Amino acid sequence: MKIALAGADSRDGALLSQIKKTLDSLNVDTQVMKDGNYKLCKEVDLVLLAGGDRSILDYFHKVESDSAPVLGIYESDSTGFLAQIDVRDLEIATSRLKKSDYEVDEVFRLAVKVDGREVEPVLNDVAVFPSKSAILMEHVLKIDGKDIWHDNSDGVIVSTPTGSTAYSMSAGGPMVLQRSQVFIVVSVNSVDNTRRPMVIPNDTTLEIADIMSRYHCEVVLDGGSRLRIRKILECYKHQFPARLVRLMGHSSATSLMAKKVKLAEDLLSMPPSAKLILKTLEYEGALSQKDLSVRTMLPERTIRLSLSHLLNLGYVKKKTSLRDARQRIYELRI
Repeated sequence: MKIALAGADSRDGALLSQIKKTLDSLNVDTQVMKDGNYKLCKEVDLVLLAGGDRSILDYFHKVESDSAPVLGIYESDSTGFLAQIDVRDLEIATSRLKKSDYEVDEVFRLAVKVDGREVEPVLNDVAVFPSKSAILMEHVLKIDGKDIWHDNSDGVIVSTPTGSTAYSMSAGGPMVLQRSQVFIVVSVNSVDNTRRPMVIPNDTTLEIADIMSRYHCEVVLDGGSRLRIRKILECYKHQFPARLVRLMGHSSATSLMAKKVKLAEDLLSMPPSAKLILKTLEYEGALSQKDLSVRTMLPERTIRLSLSHLLNLGYVKKKTSLRDARQRIYELRI
């Protein structure tokens, strides 16, 4: 069995080294993909990614061609929604991988064009919003070139089934099983209350066209990178799917969806700051209090109170970073 190892960025270096050391001790043939060189992903049996869900999202942004199945490795006992294995359980997991005691979920990605220019594909969702909050955005939704609606709203989210329990759900979209062959379109806070989320077959081409707002608008890819957009966003099924390793006995897509339902119910009574921190941890993975302050722009006191609330509810856990024993980091427990 040949395994390729990778991390999303330099922050995953210590975890990556720990994974390689464990696999070397088990006589597993491993190679590290360095400096964004992902050619190995086609030449191996499996790809192990150091880090949380953000590492997996970043990987499938950068690897636009076919790839060996991917397994995400955490540095804690929280499984996340895409990554599965605690690094402390890697030895047991490796034994199962050698025996092919796993399944591979094949889920499609969204190919995205911004003003005619192809950008990196997304696994969860792509969204269009004005660069300034509380400003309406006018747009036309087209499917296979035909106008479906003309709308004014806070923005639009186009989601895959994998992303249906992420940003889309928090904006009122439906939950869709991972293997469904559909797109979900959610117009966020439309001025027209008849604008309900739409579920569309993924063999169509979807356009968010004639985009206009008082401020320039931006495309947000999987809750991360942002690109300026002028007039049109095009989405269609990407040629190559994402292939995710699922070890039998670990959380299935259905059980993860059930957890999301419970979280959605609790979110109704949470303060906005706690919701923002949860969403940030979901997209970014484990972060320190300082990192959360930078990414959310919330006051430090607000972050402390929100984290205390989330810790008490059991949705977030605090742990010592493997990279720096003096630092405490926070991540989803779900």
